[in-house]
Amino acid sequence: MLAACGSVPLPPEPARTPPVDAPVARPPSAPEDGATLPPARVQGKARWQPVRWSDLPGFADDSLFEAWNAWIRSCERPPAALAALCPEVRRLSIASPEEQRAWMVQRLQPYRVEPLAAADSLLTGYYEPMLDAVRQPTGSQQVPLFRPPADLATRRPWYTRQEMDTLAQPRAALRGREIAYVADPLDALALQIQGSGRLRVLEPDGRTSLVRLAFAGSNEQPYRSVGSWLLQQGALRDASWPGIKAWARANPQRVQEMLWTNPRVTFFREEPLSEFDAGFGPRGAQGVPLTPGRSIAVDKDGGIPYGTPVWLASPGPLLNLNRLVFAQDTGSAIVGAVRADYFVGWGDAAGEIAGRLKQPLALWVLWPR
Repeated sequence: MLAACGSVPLPPEPARTPPVDAPVARPPSAPEDGATLPPARVQGKARWQPVRWSDLPGFADDSLFEAWNAWIRSCERPPAALAALCPEVRRLSIASPEEQRAWMVQRLQPYRVEPLAAADSLLTGYYEPMLDAVRQPTGSQQVPLFRPPADLATRRPWYTRQEMDTLAQPRAALRGREIAYVADPLDALALQIQGSGRLRVLEPDGRTSLVRLAFAGSNEQPYRSVGSWLLQQGALRDASWPGIKAWARANPQRVQEMLWTNPRVTFFREEPLSEFDAGFGPRGAQGVPLTPGRSIAVDKDGGIPYGTPVWLASPGPLLNLNRLVFAQDTGSAIVGAVRADYFVGWGDAAGEIAGRLKQPLALWVLWPR
């Protein structure tokens, strides 16, 4: 988890208790290091080049037990090629890291992911915002978060962000579709960009409830980066999310202008958030909940199937990562074979890291032998 990197303290992962009679797999000795490697494979936008386990930086040092819950989650909807391993993965949930590592070496072959076309390798981060909200607007909390309008499917694309703020017809269509209200329009924008988030909602009766807003659709307008717009304007040099918020605090009279440069708006559905579910992130494109520090989003056409275990290496000034992760999500901005978005977690501290993370990246797919 990220706490192990000296970064964001995250909630402990929920314990998984296997059946009492479930034996712990004890694999035979690993293949000889001098054994013949399998041939390379072409997958999507990438060439998978087989390598030795010794080529994976930091493989002997990762706390594999921290990743095992993410693997068990992937086994809820595994790719066909990995499904046969899932009973063993579940049994190994109570094994030692040494046993887990030996099993991986025995059962999986690492392949270095190499792009077929010239492309930059890049690791960025994403997170789940956590915002304070109310059900009815107040003097300080007036920015609405909406359910999809009833006519969303019949008008494509739907109205732009500016039209939603200024025209009578979309305003009427959104009336009564408000889920809750937050204070900062940039926080609302961040939640829309991330695609989901958590709300601490002050209910009308005085109770505080914790809920998740999950992606329920968009107006299908093109996404435009407000950071890129500010750079083009010469308004700032630091286009990270903290830099954008600092500019907004110094230029409140131009915030609306900045927001309108991004016509895309996300709509949400509200979901209850149990104590167990609160230990995981939202469901990614694989259809399973994301695990902080162990889930990544990849290019859906890049050649790495959802649910695949991946070794990730990314040295950088913000995070120094050598760890087992799982391809469990995607995103429109994630394009390329060696390109990943790293799920940091939730809340302000996670958002601070996600907003600044931009580092070199190397990936190795771990595929059944």
